[in-house]
Amino acid sequence: MEFVFSGPVIEWRGPSPYYFVRVPDEESSDIREVAAMATYGWGVIPVEARIGEVAFRTSLFPKDSGYLLPLKVAVRRPSGLSPGDEVTVSMTVRLHEPRPRQGVR
Repeated sequence: MEFVFSGPVIEWRGPSPYYFVRVPDEESSDIREVAAMATYGWGVIPVEARIGEVAFRTSLFPKDSGYLLPLKVAVRRPSGLSPGDEVTVSMTVRLHEPRPRQGVR
């Protein structure tokens, strides 16, 4: 599944600050439909993403019926991204390959 969307960089202040881009509702709905084939636990969804010239792998965090795309320093620094900056994201959800069933013979 491939998506392109735009949104502002948001900052969450916890014990240390984290930065995200919220995945829009329509895209989040599409991701929820395949979540069982993508998640590897805790509801996180593995993705490959690109912002500008920076390509990276990460996992979407579920939040309020949607998803947040985390932006590490290695992603933000090359483009000088700060909270409130509008970014365009190209993203691919990494689906698991179906595993052969282990069954009784």
